[in-house]
Amino acid sequence: MKWVSSVSDHSNLVQAVAETSRSIKQQLQGEAPDLVIVFISGHHEDSYARVPLLLHSLVQESLVIGCSAGGVIGGGEEVEGRPGFSLTAAVLPGVELMPIRVENALIPNEEASQEEWELLMHVKPSENPHFILLPDPFSFKAEKFLKNLDHAFPASKKLGGLVSGGSGPGENALFLGRRVYRRGLVGVALSGNIEIDTLVSQGCRPIGAPMFVTRCEGNLLQELDGNPPVDVLRDLYNDLDEKDRELFSDSLSLGIVMKSSEQQYKKGDFLIRNIIGMEVDSECLLVGTQLKENSVVQLHLRDAQTSSEDLNYHLTSYLSKVTASKPEGSLVFSCMGRGEELYGQPNHEMNMIKKYFGPLAVGGFFCNGEIGQVEGDTFLHGYTSSVALFRSREK
Repeated sequence: MKWVSSVSDHSNLVQAVAETSRSIKQQLQGEAPDLVIVFISGHHEDSYARVPLLLHSLVQESLVIGCSAGGVIGGGEEVEGRPGFSLTAAVLPGVELMPIRVENALIPNEEASQEEWELLMHVKPSENPHFILLPDPFSFKAEKFLKNLDHAFPASKKLGGLVSGGSGPGENALFLGRRVYRRGLVGVALSGNIEIDTLVSQGCRPIGAPMFVTRCEGNLLQELDGNPPVDVLRDLYNDLDEKDRELFSDSLSLGIVMKSSEQQYKKGDFLIRNIIGMEVDSECLLVGTQLKENSVVQLHLRDAQTSSEDLNYHLTSYLSKVTASKPEGSLVFSCMGRGEELYGQPNHEMNMIKKYFGPLAVGGFFCNGEIGQVEGDTFLHGYTSSVALFRSREK
């Protein structure tokens, strides 16, 4: 197994593809890649349709997957706020790759048969597959798909991120083979001699205490523990120190407990969702997800120090426990709200990964939501980095 990666911030897409393709070929030293993963920033939107043709000399018989992005990661570097084109390629002996293409109308429901899922995903659970998934946020019900996919393939790792780069329906691009799609989901199933270790690092910390949603409608939060949300926010703000009050105005999010069976909650037990704003007339909160009464929630603050410490903890913990073969490559699916915006400097997370793994081939992109597993269940996260580490399976 061999993974390599490269990135270019050239404003001319032809030059960017040429630079990264040349680098990939040099690193592979004549070997032909089996999988090529491409991420391209929205600066190149007018040229999305040209990508498959421009990659032809590198790709040949390789499977290509990828998407547009708000920022790209390649060669262990993060490219944000400027044109970016990232290529990650892998030589995967003994690994079978099956392309995946799904639209909303094809998502099986919870009662679907195993055969229906196998037909859709082109693989069986007995083949021990893992999945890289890239859903478009404007046209695909990712949370429904992931929940049902967990039922059909409970032992499989699922990772990826919501496609970014566009601001409305039809503006994102999804690459699969030689085709470019504007909606739905693309991905790949990997089975055979490959294992994926996954880490989910959050960028928020809880404040206040957990509360029950006692009244809601859709994504409108109307009561917390029987109190109007505006009163809860006011009381919480008054109890904060000066530093947290500064974060409160533009870094406040709502955490929703992932597993309702839990009775005690800690940092990392919550799915982070945006607080979009307040409905003026009702003084209720608009949240970036559908809410359910009696669910447990807790307010969170997005914080650079917490985010950095959490990633450091997960990387340290992983290295202290792993006894298998070392990873050969990595994909990082990081939230658009991380990177320079959060840390105030470029390449913060890539530098941390290099610190622990050395010259590991790392690609990825900045997402509108990150797919990652927590205690065996797959969730769509916010403000996280979902890290995949690829290695050969132990015999």
